[in-house]
Amino acid sequence: MKFLDQCKIYVRAGDGGGGAVSFRREKFIEYGGPDGGDGGKGGNVWIEAVDGLNTLIDYRYHQHFKAGTGVHGMGRNRHGAAGDDVVLKVPVGTEVLDEDKETVLYDMDVAGKRIMLLKGGNGGWGNDRFKGPVNQAPEYANPGQTGEELWIWLRLKLIADVGLAGLPNAGKSTLLAAASAARPKIADYPFTTLVPNLGVVDLSEGERFVIADIPGLIEGASEGAGLGVRFLGHVERTALLIHLIDGTQDDVVGAYKTIRGELKKYGEGLAEKPELLVLNKIDALSPDERKTKAAALKKAAKKAPWLISAVSGEGVLALLRESARIVNERRGVERREAAPQAPDWAP
Repeated sequence: MKFLDQCKIYVRAGDGGGGAVSFRREKFIEYGGPDGGDGGKGGNVWIEAVDGLNTLIDYRYHQHFKAGTGVHGMGRNRHGAAGDDVVLKVPVGTEVLDEDKETVLYDMDVAGKRIMLLKGGNGGWGNDRFKGPVNQAPEYANPGQTGEELWIWLRLKLIADVGLAGLPNAGKSTLLAAASAARPKIADYPFTTLVPNLGVVDLSEGERFVIADIPGLIEGASEGAGLGVRFLGHVERTALLIHLIDGTQDDVVGAYKTIRGELKKYGEGLAEKPELLVLNKIDALSPDERKTKAAALKKAAKKAPWLISAVSGEGVLALLRESARIVNERRGVERREAAPQAPDWAP
């Protein structure tokens, strides 16, 4: 399945059906009178967040969506049927943006969330609605109202608990494969990862979380260089960032500062998220090299890095357990802040 995280689509609600102009003409009934029915209401356009989807590829080849038109009214006071609704099913975490691609209209962040995007036009009244003591035989009816229409952008931000950040070839995909059942592409050249990957880490009943791997960042990513900046939105919702540094490179401090600089330039609170600094590929380092590079990182970041090898598994379990602890702690705080506060009791 191809990954697609943003697309532009056209949606239109259905027009209402027109009212009918009709008069009752039956044998043995002296005074018939008007009996035109109302038109049916146009269909609505809904959007719904559903589980089991992680891409917007369904909207790559089908970009125009129109709800059904209401059926016109008929004689003998028969009302037209309402038009069929259209339901756009999107992955959890999808944002609905205006045509300017900046204004967020809705955030489909919870499975089962369902919102009416556009309302169908009302059906027109038939001439039976207009009869009265003065106008006993109206010869007119209302047309149906026109349905609303809109161009919108859909932008997917994957729902994950932990995000992996780092330069290309820092070992993010290798760590994802070692920590979960995900099988991302792994190779000894940069930019192996071209699209985000998700994996579920299951250490124990209370230590489960979703981890997201995005393409590596490079210097200038916030201005559009490389691939990573396009996918940074997928780690905006995470509770924790794991910042991976390739221990085999000469300038580990420069790599750390490059990523931190790009996170700050990108904004959206990424630079303020809790972060675990990790020196990876220590299996290829001597004991002295480990100490030297760890000390350099500690001096630059003001915190000691975790030392792991995603290939051999050294230090990985401890890192994952600490990640689970922070995720559970952060999610607990968010739930408490979101819960409605009980009003103070008063007699």
